[in-house]
Amino acid sequence: MKLPRRRFLHLAAGAAALPAVSRTARAQAYPLRPVRIIAPFPAGSSTDIVARVIGQWLSDRLGQQFVVENRTGAGGNAGAEAVAKSPPDGYTLLLAAAANAIGVTLYEKLNFDFIRDIAPVGRLAGTRFILVVHPSLPVRTVPDLVAYAKANPGKLNMASSGIGSLAHVAGELFKMMTGIDMRHVPYRGSTPALTDLIGGQVQVCFGALFESLEHVRAGKLRGLALTNATRWEAEPDIPTVGEFVPGYEASGWLGVGVPKNTPAEIVERLNKEVNAALADAKMKGKLADLGMMPLPGSPADFGKFIADETEKWTKVVKFAGIKPQ
Repeated sequence: MKLPRRRFLHLAAGAAALPAVSRTARAQAYPLRPVRIIAPFPAGSSTDIVARVIGQWLSDRLGQQFVVENRTGAGGNAGAEAVAKSPPDGYTLLLAAAANAIGVTLYEKLNFDFIRDIAPVGRLAGTRFILVVHPSLPVRTVPDLVAYAKANPGKLNMASSGIGSLAHVAGELFKMMTGIDMRHVPYRGSTPALTDLIGGQVQVCFGALFESLEHVRAGKLRGLALTNATRWEAEPDIPTVGEFVPGYEASGWLGVGVPKNTPAEIVERLNKEVNAALADAKMKGKLADLGMMPLPGSPADFGKFIADETEKWTKVVKFAGIKPQ
């Protein structure tokens, strides 16, 4: 039977629209069962806490449980690998962190490629870090510290929360860009590092602002500058390292990723919900309580950010010759 041209074109247009309708319907129906959020760090860590906060938001918004599963090891890579090898169906999410961008180079024999195998959904939040020194050190500014370190090469001890941690690579980036020599002293976590810094066993640390600020305000530590790109509105008198070392920036961050080949409409749906959470006043308050700031954006924005972070930390890891413990 020969169809009239108008009827044929109508049917053809309808058939062409079916995939788009199907994709839209799939996104609207998602999720149909509980979703896992893999947090690659231990329970109680900032990554874990944010995973549970955003998980509860998504559970309330989408009508299914978003269950946090802690998969620790290899500096966050064990959790990322578990997500990379999961089905690309939107039912396994990664709470990605700065450590994942650092680990690309730090761990030479990974069984996955973070950039290739994890599709970006969106950034969640950023954390501020601060360069702090023991009050006995005769420096009050970043230029003072650089001058003192150059006059006393290798005599300053720089504490960090562990080899390959953001605190460590932030310090190595500073050393690389200023040409100074400080001896790295790694600890098992930020608490013992700060304890020894306050006690004077070490002299310098690039620590999380949220953990260091109370000690700065109490006079136990001296805060020289934030490592972030911009000043903090709550403490506008604290400069940034970049004001003295042009181009310097080191920030913590968290975001959401999924296995590669996850349907685009599901990625877009998750991105929309994540950005809605970051616009919510209560969510902003919860992040602020953790010393974090919301960082909404598109999957493409997050993908470019991850690529830039990976490139930056690759240079630092190679420059410093950092090897995992």
